Amino acid sequence: MNKITEEINWIKPPAGFSIDLKELWQYRELLYIFSWRDITSKYKQTIFGFLWAIVQPLSMMLLFTFFFSGTLNISTDEIPPPIFYFSGLLIWNFFSAAITNASNSMVSNGHIIKKIYFPRIILPLAYIFIALFDFLIAFVIFILLLLFYVFWSPNFAVSIIEFLYYPLAILIVILSSFGIGSTLAALNVRFRDVRLMIGFLVQFLFFLTPVIYPVSIFSRGSLRYLLALNPAASAVKLMRAPFVSEAIAPDFILIGTLTSIGLFLLGVYLFRKAEYYFADLV
Repeated sequence: MNKITEEINWIKPPAGFSIDLKELWQYRELLYIFSWRDITSKYKQTIFGFLWAIVQPLSMMLLFTFFFSGTLNISTDEIPPPIFYFSGLLIWNFFSAAITNASNSMVSNGHIIKKIYFPRIILPLAYIFIALFDFLIAFVIFILLLLFYVFWSPNFAVSIIEFLYYPLAILIVILSSFGIGSTLAALNVRFRDVRLMIGFLVQFLFFLTPVIYPVSIFSRGSLRYLLALNPAASAVKLMRAPFVSEAIAPDFILIGTLTSIGLFLLGVYLFRKAEYYFADLV
């Protein structure tokens, strides 16, 4: 009589700090599927489709230009107000959407987490890519706006070489939003109060991000370094670098870059620590 033996394989998430790039590469198609699924569902059955990605920054740019620049006469560092506000809104919308959606990624995909194994860190990462997709669509409009001012405004000067700062600005937003989003996603599984706190946190960060005001108003003092601790502030400053005459303050950018790296590492560590009980609580 043949004896049948069963082999049981236990699948456990890695303990402590581990990104496990090899495993992420093995599941890269799943990352694409999650990202594209939410992108298509977001714009499904809409009249304007992907154009909605530019409606919010464009409409807010017009409102800020009229209200803050036209009515309140707030300084824009000699940058044309539409360029000033649109560049800030590009970064802010990317940053806030990535944090908000990544924070809810575990709870909103709880039905999938309970059924199959895959690297859970893919879920908040997928929502970062979705926010990046919207950013790139709006960025095309931003380039068209720049070309308009270059050809039609003789006083508008652009430093081409400083466009090389843009990849760094995008990287800062990706690292920091992933760090914050993955931390909140892990906490949101255990403490559902986090879901109610996310909106308040995003609003608080908005006022610490120089979207409607220039960084130059904090030229000295501790407030400037407090502002630099917000990585989105450094990213906004880098986005506006090609249009200002003064050189980029390296200390300001360095603080924002180091903060984004620190948030990323902290987010990965806390997410991995909490990953073990996700399937039991979502």
